[in-house]
Amino acid sequence: MQHEYDYLVIGGGSAGCAVAGRLAQYSSARIALVEAGPTDQSAVVTTPLGVALTARKPGTYNYGFRTPEQSTLDGRQVRIPRGRGLGGSSSINAMVYIRGNAGDYDRWADLGCQGWSWAEVLPYFKRSECNERLAGGADDAWHGAHGPLSVVDHRSPGPFSRYFIEAGLSAGHVFNADFNGTAQDGVGYYQVTQRNGERWNAARAYLRQQGAPGEDRPWPNLDVLTGAQVERILFENGRATGVLVRRGETQEVLSARCEVILSAGAIGSPQLLMASGIGPSEHLRDVGVPLALDAPGVGQNLQEHPDVLLTQLGVGSTDLLGVSLRGGVRMLGELSRYRRHRTGMFASNVAEAGGFFRSRPGLADPDLQVHFINAAITAPMKPGHGYSAHVCLLRPHSRGALRLRSPNVGDAPDIDLNMLSDPRDMDTMVAGVRLLRRILDQPPLARFGGRSVDPWLRAEQVNGSDDEAIRALIRSRAETAFHPVGTCRMGSDDGAVVDPQLRVRGIEGLRVVDASVMPTLISGNTNAPSMMIGEKAADMILGRQPLAAAPH
Repeated sequence: MQHEYDYLVIGGGSAGCAVAGRLAQYSSARIALVEAGPTDQSAVVTTPLGVALTARKPGTYNYGFRTPEQSTLDGRQVRIPRGRGLGGSSSINAMVYIRGNAGDYDRWADLGCQGWSWAEVLPYFKRSECNERLAGGADDAWHGAHGPLSVVDHRSPGPFSRYFIEAGLSAGHVFNADFNGTAQDGVGYYQVTQRNGERWNAARAYLRQQGAPGEDRPWPNLDVLTGAQVERILFENGRATGVLVRRGETQEVLSARCEVILSAGAIGSPQLLMASGIGPSEHLRDVGVPLALDAPGVGQNLQEHPDVLLTQLGVGSTDLLGVSLRGGVRMLGELSRYRRHRTGMFASNVAEAGGFFRSRPGLADPDLQVHFINAAITAPMKPGHGYSAHVCLLRPHSRGALRLRSPNVGDAPDIDLNMLSDPRDMDTMVAGVRLLRRILDQPPLARFGGRSVDPWLRAEQVNGSDDEAIRALIRSRAETAFHPVGTCRMGSDDGAVVDPQLRVRGIEGLRVVDASVMPTLISGNTNAPSMMIGEKAADMILGRQPLAAAPH
C-alpha cells in the first residue's frame, strides 16, 4: 500500500465514489479511496432483489445502526440501515432514482449555500446520468445521456405495480411518467439505477473507466483500499495532513499532500470528525477526545424522512413476493429466468411504483412520497402473499442529533433522530396515512381482497375524523426511509460546519463531501443527490470552472 497521496477520500459510498472517480478522471493527481467495508463483488449486491436481504438487517454490507429508545415513537428503537463496503448505501438501497425538486435546492441557496441553487446543480445531475430513454443521443432539458450512472425503466415490472398506479388514478391523482421532469406530482413507475438487469451502484458507475462491455478498467491514478478503517484524521498546524488507518491488526498512516475528503455519510462523517477532535468542546471533553477545533454544529441538524408502512396480507397471487409453497416454486422459475435473461422478479427493486402528493391545497411542492412494495412486509415475517406501501414526510421540521458513545469509531454512535417531535410533522403524517389508505381502498387493488395487518384501523377511521387512531398507528409503526442527512451542515453562517465549497470551517485541507452537508432534506430519495454532491465537489476541489447553470 502506498502511503502518500495527493487526495485521500474517506468512505466509498455514493458521494465518495463520485468524487474519487471524477478526481481521477479530471486530473493526474494520486488518489486513495479508503473504505472500511468489503468490495461490492457479490451477487447479493448486484442482484436487485438482494435488497430484501441487505437493507433490513445488519451484516456484511449493512452497519445496521439503531437509535436509542425514541419517546415520540412509543419508546421504540428505530433501525438506521447504512451501507458498508464499496458503493455504500447505493449497494443496499432500492435503486430509486429521484433528485428532489427545484425548490429544495433554491432553499439551500436562500440559506446561504451559494452555488447550490436548482439551476446550478441540475447540470451536475445531468453530467452524472446516463438515462436509457435518451438512447445514447443528446442530453435534453432534464436528463443526461452520457454519464456514468445508468438510469433505466424497469425491464419487467410486476402487475401489482400497475394496479397501484391504476388505484392512484381512481383516487383522483394524475399519472406522472417522469418524477424528475417538469413536476413531481402524481403516480407512476420509478426509474432505477440498474444496467442489464443488475444493480448499478456508485462503485460500478465511478470507480472504473466506462468502455465497451467487459472493457471497463480502473483509473490508473486511483487506489481503492477496502477493509481499511480510518480511526482518526491527523492535523498539523491547523491543517489536515492525513489519516490513521487500521487494516486488520495493523495501524498505518496515510498522508495527503493536498486534501483529506471526508465522505463517510451522515452517520460516519460527524462521528469521525468528533473522534478526531472536531466537534462540540464540552461533549468531546465528556467522552475523552482531545479537542482540535470547537465546532458545535458537528452532529447537529440530523434529519430523516419519517415513514409509515401499511400492509395488506392474504392476497392469493404469486405475482407478489411471499412465504408459501406455491411462491417457492414460482421463485425457482424466476431465479432461472433471471440467470438466463436478467428479467423477472429477481430484477425487481421491489419498490417499482409510487408517487408524490400534497397533504393540503396551497403547497408549492409535494410534501409526501409513497413507495408501493410488491410484498407484504411484516415483523416477524408472516406466511402468505400481499403488498405494502410506504408513505413518508418529505420536508420534516423535527431535528435530531448524533453524539459519540466512545472515542472508538468502531463503536456505533448515539443517533437520536427525534422524529415527529414537531407537531406539524405528525399532522402531515396523519394526512399521508389517510391519502395512502384511500388509494389502497380503490377497486384496482381492493378487488384482490386480503386483510390489513391493522384490522382496528377501519376505513371509517381513516376517512373520518378519528385522528387519534392514526396517530397511534404512526407512533407504533413509524420508521425511517433510510435517508439521514444534515449532520455537517453547509452554510455561510458561524454555525455551519462546512462552507459552500464544502471546506470544514477552521481547518485547512479538509472537506466533507456527502449527504451530511445538506442543510435541509430534499424531497425524495437521497442517493442521486449524494452523487451530485460528489460530482460538484470534484470541480470545486480541482478549481475547475463550474458547469454552466441551467436556463430557467
